[in-house]
Amino acid sequence: MKINKYNSLVFAILFGFGLTAQAQTKQWTLEECVKYALDNNITIKLSELDVKNADIDKKDAFGNYLPSVNGNASHSWNIGLNQDVTTGLLRNQTTQYSSVGLSAGVDIYKGLQIQNTYRRTKLSIIASQYQLLKMQEDISLNVANAFLQILSYKEELKVKKEQLSIDDKRFKRSEEMVNAGTIPRGDLYDLKATLATDQQAIIIAENNLLISKLSLAQLLQLKEFADFDVIDDTNAKDENNIMAQSPIDIYNKAKETRTELKLAQTNLEIAEKNVAIAKGAYQPTLSAFYNFNTRASYSDIITGATPNTANPTSQIGFVEGTNQAVLQNNFTPVLGGPQPIMDQFSDNKGQSFGFQLTVPIFNGFSVRNNVERNKVNLEKSKIDLEQKSLDLQRNVYTAFTNAKGALNTYESSTVTLEARQQAYNYAKEKYDVGLMNSFDFTQAQTLLTNAQSDVIRTKYDYMFKIKILEFYFGIPIVPIITK
Repeated sequence: MKINKYNSLVFAILFGFGLTAQAQTKQWTLEECVKYALDNNITIKLSELDVKNADIDKKDAFGNYLPSVNGNASHSWNIGLNQDVTTGLLRNQTTQYSSVGLSAGVDIYKGLQIQNTYRRTKLSIIASQYQLLKMQEDISLNVANAFLQILSYKEELKVKKEQLSIDDKRFKRSEEMVNAGTIPRGDLYDLKATLATDQQAIIIAENNLLISKLSLAQLLQLKEFADFDVIDDTNAKDENNIMAQSPIDIYNKAKETRTELKLAQTNLEIAEKNVAIAKGAYQPTLSAFYNFNTRASYSDIITGATPNTANPTSQIGFVEGTNQAVLQNNFTPVLGGPQPIMDQFSDNKGQSFGFQLTVPIFNGFSVRNNVERNKVNLEKSKIDLEQKSLDLQRNVYTAFTNAKGALNTYESSTVTLEARQQAYNYAKEKYDVGLMNSFDFTQAQTLLTNAQSDVIRTKYDYMFKIKILEFYFGIPIVPIITK
C-alpha cells in the first residue's frame, strides 16, 4: 500500500508521542487542568488587565474632586532692536527676563457630573470583575469538555485494541483450521481484511486521541505538551444529584448565581449613570481659581540724572502772542545695574483669585443629543437584560432536556451493549463449532464494537451535559476565587 506524505507525518507524530508517553510520570486531573487554565490562559490574563484598567479609571474619577495646582517658570532672551525701558528709545540690545507663577483651580459644582462619574467607575470595576468571572467559567467549561473528550477517545482506543487482539487470535486459529482443512481458505481472507480494518481503526483512534490532547494542552497554554496526559476517570454518576431538581428550580437558582445576568444588570446601572452625567451638562458650573506670579529683569535701570553739558536746554514750545521760546533743561540719565533678582521677585509679585460661573445657553444641540444618545443606550441595556433572562431560561430548560435525553440514551445504549454482547457470545459458540461462517460472525462482532462505541460516546456526552446543568445550578467544576 502506498503511503502519502501526510500519512507519513501522522505516523511520525504518533510514534514520537508513543515514545514520550511511555516515559511520562504525571497525569493531570480535571481539577488540575481547570486551575492551571485559570492561572495561565491568555484570554483570562487580558480580562484581568481590564479589571486593573477599571481600577485606574476609578482613581482618575476620584482625582476630579481634588484641586488642580500647576507651577510655571520661564526665562527669555530678546536680541535685536528693542525699546529701551530706561530711555524709551529703540536700540539694538540683548535683554533677559525671568518669571515664575503658580495657578490653582477647583470645580465647586458641575451638575453632579463628578459624583456620577465616580459612581460609574465603581460600577465599571464590578462589571469588569463579572466579565472576568464569566471568562473563567467559560474556560472551565471548555476545559471540562476537552478533558472528557480525551477520556472518550482513550476508551475508544482501548475498544479498538481489544478488538484487534481478538481478531488476531481468531486469525491465527483460523489459519490452523485452514491448514487442517476444517474451514475454507476464503474465511481466512475475510479475517485478514478484518485485521487490516482493525489496524486502520486504531490509527484513526490514536490520531483522534493525540489531537484531543493537543487541543487541551493548547487551551491550558502549556509550552511543553509532548508528554501531556490526563488521568482516567470514567465515573458517569450524577454525584450532585442535579437530575433530581426540576427545571424551574434550576432556573430560579441560576437567576441568583449566573454571572451573565449580574453583568447585564451592572451594565444597566452604568447606562443609568451615563444618562445622569449627560444631563448634568445642562446645569451651570462653578469653579474657583487662584493665580500668583512675579518677574525679574536683567536690564540696567536709571539710578539718577546729571545736567547735559553738551546740550543744556531744548525748546519745548513758545509763548502765544510774544512767540518767546519756552526752554527746558536737558539731563542725562545715570544708569546702574539691575536690582538683586530676589528683591525684584519680592517687589513684582502679584496675585489674583476669584470664582467663575459658566451657564450653558446654546452649544449646537450637543448636550441634548448626548443625553438622547445615552437614553438610547439605556434602553438597549434594558432590552439586553431582558434578553439575557430569556436566554437563561431557554438554556436551562434546553440543558435539562438534553441531560435527561443523554441519560436515557446512555442507559439505552448500555442495554443494547448487553444484548449485543450476549448475541456475540452466542455467535462465537456457533462459530467455534462450525455452525456459523466467518462473514456472519464478523457482522456480529462489528455490531458489538459499534455498541461499545455508542456506550462510550453517550456516557461522556451525558457527563458533559451534567456539568452544564451543574454550572447553571451554581456548582463550578472547581471553586473560582477572584483575585
